[in-house]
Order: sequence, then structure tokens, then C-alpha cells
Amino acid sequence: MWILIGINVLLFIVTLTTPRIVLFLGLIPVDLASRPWTLLTSLFLHGGIGHILGNMITLYFFGRALRTLVGDRRFIIVYFLGGILGSIFYVFLAPPLSICIGASGAVFAVGGVLAVMRPKLRVLVFPVPVPVPLWAAVIGGFVIISFFPNVAWQSHLGGLVFGLVAGYFLRRQEEFYR
Repeated sequence: MWILIGINVLLFIVTLTTPRIVLFLGLIPVDLASRPWTLLTSLFLHGGIGHILGNMITLYFFGRALRTLVGDRRFIIVYFLGGILGSIFYVFLAPPLSICIGASGAVFAVGGVLAVMRPKLRVLVFPVPVPVPLWAAVIGGFVIISFFPNVAWQSHLGGLVFGLVAGYFLRRQEEFYR
């Protein structure tokens, strides 16, 4: 998890010094056939300090919890497959000339798995002053963030869908081995 956070921070710094790299590594649906790597590379770019802080803080807390439940290997699988599915949703649902950057699809995948595996876990969500169930924080966060301007809700949706489905199977597996 720290490696993922480190790569995201490093590439954020690179984009501050060389902003045009976003056009090469960011996901633009119409360009996917000629730049297929952007399904993955777009997950490591961010559009501002709030964007990267929000994603990396959430990744840290959700990622730590998920790694404890399923281990490093499954955590990495959830992160990358959720992020890539988020990118695919973006390609099919977003305007063809738009650009998608950020780890949010992958982070929503991690949150989706946790929401299924530990739905009653209570978490603090800024600015709510009382703990809320994890499932409400994840789903509520998705709904609220989707209304912000310039947000790739399509990517969030793809990651969340993957996370919810993966969480169902991981929870069944966990119950089987109890």
C-alpha cells in the first residue's frame, strides 16, 4: 500500500513540473485504441492537492483495513482490477474527448469490498460529527462526490461495482473458512 501511495505522490510531483504528461498518461476515451496503457496509468495521476490527498488518505485507511482482512495479494488484485474496471466504465460512459485521472475508481473498489465484508463497522467521515456505518460512508460518498463538477463518476461507479461484487465473493469465502 505504501508503494502505491508513493507512486501516486511521485507522479503528482512530476505532473506539477511537467503538466503535459497528463495528456500522455491520462485516459481519453477516444484515444484508447492508440494508448491502451492509459487504462492503468491514469490511476496514478491527480488533478490537484485535494484530489490526491482525498484519494491517498482514503486508500491508507481503507487499504489498511482490507489488507488485514484479505492479505496483500488480494488487496492488490482488488485495487488494480477495480481501477481498471473504473477506467473501462469511463471509456463507455463519459464523453469521448474528456480525460480521466485519479485513483478514485481503485479506492472505491477497496471501499466497496469493505462495505460488503464489514458493513456495520462504524467510521468517522468528515464533516459528520458521529460515526456512521461503513456501507453508508462508501455509498453516500459515491453519491455525494458524483455531483461535484469535473468528477469522473463513471470511474467511481466501475470501481464500486467491482468492489461490491468482489466483496460478496470474499465474504462468502471468509464465511466458508470459519
